[in-house]
Amino acid sequence: MAQIVCSLLFISLIMFAFSDTVDSISSARAYLEAQCQTSIYRDLCVETLLPYVTKIVLGPQQLAQISLAVCLSKARRTKEYIYTVAKHFNETKDFGDSQAIQECLHQINNGVNQITLSVKEFQQMGRDGEENFVLHEGNVQSWVSAALTDVDMCIDGLLGDGIGGREKAMIKAKFLNVKQLASNSLSLFSRFSSRHRASHIVKNP
Repeated sequence: MAQIVCSLLFISLIMFAFSDTVDSISSARAYLEAQCQTSIYRDLCVETLLPYVTKIVLGPQQLAQISLAVCLSKARRTKEYIYTVAKHFNETKDFGDSQAIQECLHQINNGVNQITLSVKEFQQMGRDGEENFVLHEGNVQSWVSAALTDVDMCIDGLLGDGIGGREKAMIKAKFLNVKQLASNSLSLFSRFSSRHRASHIVKNP
């Protein structure tokens, strides 16, 4: 009898813990859906940030920073992939195909540099006074926007070239993912920065 009671108690504890986890994830998802409402790729925005908010609630600044860091990580992995593809095309394919891939490599390299600069600039915000906030804000927005332009240039350049279907599909998918993450990061950053500025407006008596 005692063994049965212990077993039932153990099962009850597991069910309680599972229910608590489900409630936590559900609450985190609802919170992120509100934070991501202005993002174009809202589902991706929520799924990107969900692993980071199931246990603690993060504010708009932290969410934007995490989103940008994830975007940078993805851009770096995409750069590594494109480098491998470019090396392969240089050795086995014709010049025209190799040139198109080299252009994408150049653009993702620029994109990684620009997103890296934006991450560093974002980290600087608030550390050197409110008077420099708008300057940092403009730099972050400019660099992320420039990275988006570079990604679009690669995608547009792939149209109508001689690159095989599989390689083209893989490159396009990876660049589209970087584009979507960058777009969401820019949206979350704009949400944070606008709220920050609004909360620091000095009202004249």
